[in-house]
Amino acid sequence: MKRNILFAGAGLIILWVITVAGHAAPGFFSSVPQIAPKGGITGSWLSILPPLVAIGIALVFRQVLFALFLGIWCGAFLAGDLSFPGAFTSFFTALSGYIVPATADVSHMSIIIFTLLIGGMVGIITDNGGTRGIIRKITKFVRTKVHGQLVTSLMGFVVFFDDYANTMVVGNTMRPLTDKLRISRAKLAYLVDATAAPVATIALVSTWIGAMVGFIADAEEKMPNFNESAYAVFINSLPYNFYAFFTICFVLVIAGSGRDFASMLKARINLYKAKHNPALDTYNLWKDKIADDEKKQMTSHWSNAALPILTLIFGTVGGLFLTGEGSSVQSVIETADSYKALLWGSLISIAVAVAMTLGKKLLAVDEMLEGMMEGMHTMFDGLLILVMAWALSAITIELGTADYLMSVFGETLNPYWLPALVLLLSALTSFATGSSWGTMGILMPLVVPLAWEIGISSGLADAMTHEIIYASVSAVLGGSVWGDHCSPISDTTILSSIATQCDHVEHVNTQLPYAMIVGIISIIAMAGILVAGIPWWIIYPAGIAVIVAIIYKFGTVPDPEEYAPEGEKGAVTALD
Repeated sequence: MKRNILFAGAGLIILWVITVAGHAAPGFFSSVPQIAPKGGITGSWLSILPPLVAIGIALVFRQVLFALFLGIWCGAFLAGDLSFPGAFTSFFTALSGYIVPATADVSHMSIIIFTLLIGGMVGIITDNGGTRGIIRKITKFVRTKVHGQLVTSLMGFVVFFDDYANTMVVGNTMRPLTDKLRISRAKLAYLVDATAAPVATIALVSTWIGAMVGFIADAEEKMPNFNESAYAVFINSLPYNFYAFFTICFVLVIAGSGRDFASMLKARINLYKAKHNPALDTYNLWKDKIADDEKKQMTSHWSNAALPILTLIFGTVGGLFLTGEGSSVQSVIETADSYKALLWGSLISIAVAVAMTLGKKLLAVDEMLEGMMEGMHTMFDGLLILVMAWALSAITIELGTADYLMSVFGETLNPYWLPALVLLLSALTSFATGSSWGTMGILMPLVVPLAWEIGISSGLADAMTHEIIYASVSAVLGGSVWGDHCSPISDTTILSSIATQCDHVEHVNTQLPYAMIVGIISIIAMAGILVAGIPWWIIYPAGIAVIVAIIYKFGTVPDPEEYAPEGEKGAVTALD
């Protein structure tokens, strides 16, 4: 924890020094366009203060809601009346001007309702015994932690079409099984989070495709004489999405090896210690309550949970096809309304859960409703964080945080270094705003035309200019997901904490080292393929080899017996 805070603090200090230097001495960066700030704030270095305040306080004090509100308050003050009375009026503006509108947004409310419906469905299938039926079925094949982690990882590929649905379905479905296998909640949250957005960004058919192609199309409007279709650009950019592919590789290796290191290893060791120290049993994974619950809770056929979950998946896919238009699968997905599809899928799934529960007389009506409300209640804390994160993201857009970062870093390097720089810039922007989609929407229309213009002005061949454009597109996509994985105010990171019922700050702290390693490898790979001219068929095996070497060099498989009292050593089961 302390080491992660130091790393995060060092990164924030470096970012602060760079941005202040860019503001105070524009000549320090060659050919950097200076934005004329509105009122001295919008588009200036002060625009990074709100996310820095929120992120710093969240990491240091582990109070995310408090940190987010202070960040919003800071942003409301900077965007409003910069006076002593303004410090007080902005306190109320933070609520009425930003937090409330964040909930009023149609897409945001769709995610809130979708999350509550998923929670209600999970609560029903838990109380009617269906979830335990699935666990009993899977347990026949999953006997070890490694098996449990691999199955969790692979399920992330099954629900490939949407990161939100991926997170909620996999997290809620696998949590009871991973609890039984004594896999830490932090590890479950990482496996869920790390196979959600990366898979969605490279899937040829997903709810992300429409948005990503739309962002690219907006950028192409600023590129005269560039005639390649937006979807073709996306397809051609896939080989350069190093962060997505290397993250998937990292997840599979870390799950299959059974090893952990850094803060994730500490969380795992604390879980083993918790068996003998109830004060460390944060999630009640060792207490007698679990054994008591197993005795008193019913177990029904696995289909009572599988059918509602499958209904959610296929209902969402069906919603995509109903709301989309076109003659091909891809064109349908591109034009589909993903929010409607998610709502329809979750509504049908909870209806199926209710119908099966009452139709088979698994629960009485009041018991079923109680389970549904308890399931929704588990989502409440995370949804509060999500709303606050949306409000902070709106403030960063209003203050021009991304515009300032782009003005500082946008044209400092030659064309071959541009994609590596964009990857870092996208990660910083996503980290500061907490929104991967927001980062894509803001940076894609800026970065892609920039790559086109730099390629033309530098006299590069058309093939090389196109390659730099492809790499820049993937740099925005990969960097957005990288920053999203590291940010405590990210919506998908928050949803992963909700779905796995893991402490949010613990999830961020344990995921951060793994995400940073993959991100650094991705930057080196991006520079290697363009600056050094190393072919992709060497870059990928080399990157995978580095990942495997790091995991086996620094990762360990802790022995639970080491953390048992002397009198109990040797009594630890293989499952433990």
